[in-house]
Amino acid sequence: MSAISVLLVDDHEVVRAGYHRLLETNPGIRVIAEATNGEEACQRYLQYHPDVVVMDLTMPGISGLEASRRILAHDAAAKILVFSVHENEIMLSRALDMGIKGYISKRSASRVMIEAVRQVAAGEVYIGQEMMSFLVRHKDTHDTDRIAGLTPREFEVFNLLVDSKSVNEIAELLKLSPKTIGHHVAHIKTKLGISSIAELTRLAIRLGILSP
Repeated sequence: MSAISVLLVDDHEVVRAGYHRLLETNPGIRVIAEATNGEEACQRYLQYHPDVVVMDLTMPGISGLEASRRILAHDAAAKILVFSVHENEIMLSRALDMGIKGYISKRSASRVMIEAVRQVAAGEVYIGQEMMSFLVRHKDTHDTDRIAGLTPREFEVFNLLVDSKSVNEIAELLKLSPKTIGHHVAHIKTKLGISSIAELTRLAIRLGILSP
């Protein structure tokens, strides 16, 4: 049986080097390419067609979620494993709804990465133990309900606004017109019942999407 081929995506060189070594301690796994951001991840996927993409969520430019959306739009069978510092229901729900197969936190990634890659490569869903409570506990809060009403594109714009990106910067990153992004921003504010970026940022902090 051939080794599982992996595309490793993270913007920190030291992190990539560490997980590259970890994955290749298993003879059944081979890291065939790396990427430092979401744009590169999409390009490398098209170039190498790996069995599994190990994807960070927070990177310069487009997020890991947007990169995953683009990859899955091109290849619905793509197998993506998220490893992220984000341990919250919103990010997990968005990832699973999008078709991402696995989600582990960086807190435990060194212990479970190899098993997670194996299971995702086999077509199974793998959720890290620290994320399991979010699958079985429904947070019936006003904030969570509001954010759940955003479309995938609106949620991506929401995250970029939280990351202090301007409308023009978001338009360039997502390859859309500033006018289109402006419409998305207006819809986001309406759906979330907010009137300023400061309010949006406070909401992101309450939901655990952004660290205070």
